Amino acid sequence: MSKSLETRITWLGHATVLIQTAQDTNILIDPFVAHNPKYPRNFVLPSKIHYILLTHGHGDHISDAVPIAKKHGSTVVAIYELADYIAGKGVSETMGMNLGGSVELDGVTATMVEAKHSAAAADEKGTHYVGVATGFVLAVSGGSVLYHAGDTSVFGDMQLIRELYQPRVVMLPIGGYYTMGPQQAALACRLLEPETVLPIHFGTFPPLKGTPAELAALVAPGVKVVHWKPGDEISV
Repeated sequence: MSKSLETRITWLGHATVLIQTAQDTNILIDPFVAHNPKYPRNFVLPSKIHYILLTHGHGDHISDAVPIAKKHGSTVVAIYELADYIAGKGVSETMGMNLGGSVELDGVTATMVEAKHSAAAADEKGTHYVGVATGFVLAVSGGSVLYHAGDTSVFGDMQLIRELYQPRVVMLPIGGYYTMGPQQAALACRLLEPETVLPIHFGTFPPLKGTPAELAALVAPGVKVVHWKPGDEISV
């Protein structure tokens, strides 16, 4: 791929990922910043975050969605009930969608796909139903197809994600305990058949013990597992 068409992906710890396209569209997924022990403290977000994508309502995925959206002029994209919840917190631009749907985000087609996980949001008023857990497939115009799986266990319909969208780069949770670990993630790779795996949701807290090295030892030859640390950027 021409370098001018490359998409940059920066891991910001846990499941937080910044995607920057060659068309200068900035997408932040699952912003967990202020209380994320693995967020790279010297990292400064771009002044404009065009879109914030939320996979589900847990605090370690949405806790900074509202302040970042307000500061950076972002549109928050999430399943309908979660988008409505975020709008109720004072975010003026939200996009509520649902499983199987696609939206156009300035040169990126974002499709909401299934994940297997719980999803409620909690605040000072209690626990709220905010839809179900999801993942996102991002087809970048002139570039790669990316898949952020959110928090999930492995599930057989990942093969449908492969058949429908052919993601080349997949962001998979590998920590275990709350999500799949390396063994399940390796099976997910067999179902998805990606070229590159970007591990997420590991090492943030003590129970999240899975490592990229464990995953790399289990995947098929030819699948590249990136051994990255928070703050690292790769181009695809």
